[in-house]
This record gives sequence, structure tokens and C-alpha cells, in this order.
Amino acid sequence: MERALELARRAVGRVAPNPAVGAVIVKDGKIIGEGHTEPPGQRHAEIVALEESGALAEGATMFVTLEPCAHHGRTPPCLDAMLEAGIARVVIAVRDPNPLVNGRSIAAFKEHDIEVELGVCAGEAILVNAGFFRRMKTGRPETHIKYAMSLDGKIATHTGHARWITGTEARRQAHTIRDQSDAILVGIGTVLYDNPLLTVRLHDEETGAGGPSHPLRIVVDSYARTPVDSAMLAPDAPGDTIIAVSNLANPERIEALRATGADVLAVPERDGRVDLGKLLQELGDRGINTLMVEGGAEIIGSLADQALVDRVTAFVAPVLLGGSGAPSPIAGNGVELAQNGLRLVQPEISLAGDDVRISGYVTGRYPDEGLA
Repeated sequence: MERALELARRAVGRVAPNPAVGAVIVKDGKIIGEGHTEPPGQRHAEIVALEESGALAEGATMFVTLEPCAHHGRTPPCLDAMLEAGIARVVIAVRDPNPLVNGRSIAAFKEHDIEVELGVCAGEAILVNAGFFRRMKTGRPETHIKYAMSLDGKIATHTGHARWITGTEARRQAHTIRDQSDAILVGIGTVLYDNPLLTVRLHDEETGAGGPSHPLRIVVDSYARTPVDSAMLAPDAPGDTIIAVSNLANPERIEALRATGADVLAVPERDGRVDLGKLLQELGDRGINTLMVEGGAEIIGSLADQALVDRVTAFVAPVLLGGSGAPSPIAGNGVELAQNGLRLVQPEISLAGDDVRISGYVTGRYPDEGLA
């Protein structure tokens, strides 16, 4: 199962709306086939492993990180292929939370006298697909907030200068998070000030998956102010871009943005801005499992105020910037009492070069759904 989880991690950020699954087939104590989920419309992990094992799969055991699918989607059910191949035993990490699957394959295996073991490495398997579990439960993707700040809590100087607060290793790790996310979200302020490309700048061998995967870019731009000559809208810019506008946006500006090839998404407004809750629901409807949020402070603050933050990664640099006007990572209304702040569950703390990385899930957001 540990090998299956290792394979599943190679598919993270590359297979939405599907979950990232790993499968290993064992016979007589030897691995005879293995695989992970391929991009949408291609083979699921179980099929890759079955094709690799061939006729040897009959009477073998399959270890799989998520309950095999039992329904027709873009591909036929993995359940049928496993029954046809003669798999004799199935070890499943965790039940699939998708109502189209949940428990159906397990019941079918038992009806065919196939031994089923459930719950091996369940916690690890859920973490691999935390975004998929979140979307199945709430209809929206998992929101992963990422920011870099100084030791005194600033994301830029009082003049707005921010490059670079953290070092090379912290920035490399931040790009790894991008590489493993289905989409990346920023506010219009970030676009106007930084003109970012929002791509993954990693070497092929750094991804562990054969090359970088550029996430879908999403700009929250209530009034359609994104410049048409923005770097991310250039014809040769890798990946796709969604501009989320409110119904207060200028129609001519919307058409100009659409002319660049951007997908302009109209979202109802809330207090004069794009309603972030409705935007997340729309992204969930589009099959986005994991959403990385890189700012700015107003966007992150709005998500925090609306209890829409699931996961946080902060890089803290050993530098003091000072300045009463220097911005902090999170704006918005904030909380009145310190004990009501968003607290991380069992935060992980590590070094990223000379910087410190702190990451974890917000209390109440730990992805343990499906363990029962």
C-alpha cells in the first residue's frame, strides 16, 4: 500500500476532476503490475496495473489507495475490469466518497466472493486526495493558502517591494505546491502590481511526475481591470486563465478580455465584489479539487472571514522589515478575540533553506472524512 500511495502522489494536480489513485498487483509475494491515474479520459490506476500484469492477474491481490470506480464516466468501470481479470483479493485504503461509487464496488467484490480488506493506510490515502474528499463533501475545492513573510509579519516593505523576502529553497517548495494544485487563485491587485505568469518553474526531475503541470489560473477581478497585455494572457503563456468578474464589470472590458482567449466567468457580487463562496462552488462544479491561493491580503482575508480556508502554508524569513504601513499576509475583518483565530491542527514545521516553513490544516478542516 505504501508503494501504491507513492504512485498516487505522482498524479496529484494532474488528474482533476478524478482523484489521484495508485494501484499495485501482487502475486506469490512479487509485484506483477502497478500504475497511477492518468489524465482525464485516459486509464485509471487499476487498469494500468491490470494491463501490466496481464494474465498473471488471475488469483492475485490488488492494493489500491481508493475504492475502485463502479460507474461509467469517461472510461468504463474499473470494477468490471477487475472482475474479468480474476483478481482474488482487494486491499483498499479508503472508501470512495463519490456517491456514485461509495461502497458499491466493495459490495460487488463480496458478492463475487472476492476477499476485501478496507482501511490500510487510510489516513495517508485521504491526505493524498484531500481536495477530492473536500469537493465531494462540500461541492467546492480545498483552499490552500500560501504566503511568504518576514519575521515581523510583513509580505512587503512600506513601499510595496517584496522580491525576494524568502530564499531559493522556499520559492522552489512554493512552486512544488503549484505543481500539485489543480488551480491557483490571485486577486486583481497582485496582477496589477506584479504582472505574474503563475506558472510552475521547476525542472522535470524536481516534479517527480515527468515534468511540471501548470495549474489553471484564476483572477478575482470584480470590475474587469485585468490588462489585456498581462503576461498570463499572452498567446504563448502556458496553461489557461479564468477571469472571475462581478455583474458590476464593464461589458466592453469583459469582451476585450474574452478576445485574448481568457475564460471570463461572471459571478454574483457580494458587497460590491465577486462573491468568493459562489466562485468556489462554481470551481467545484468544474471539477477543481485543489485550489492554491497566493493572495493578495484582501483575498485571503475575505476567505478567512467567510470560513473558507482549509489549509495554510507560510514561509517565514529571518528578516525584519518594519514599517507601520507595510502590509501583512491577511487583511479582511479578522477576529475580535485571539482564541477565535484560525488555528492549525498539528502544524508541520521545517526548514526551507534559511527560512522556516509552517503548514497544516485549519481546525475543523482536517480531511478525515471517509475513515468510518
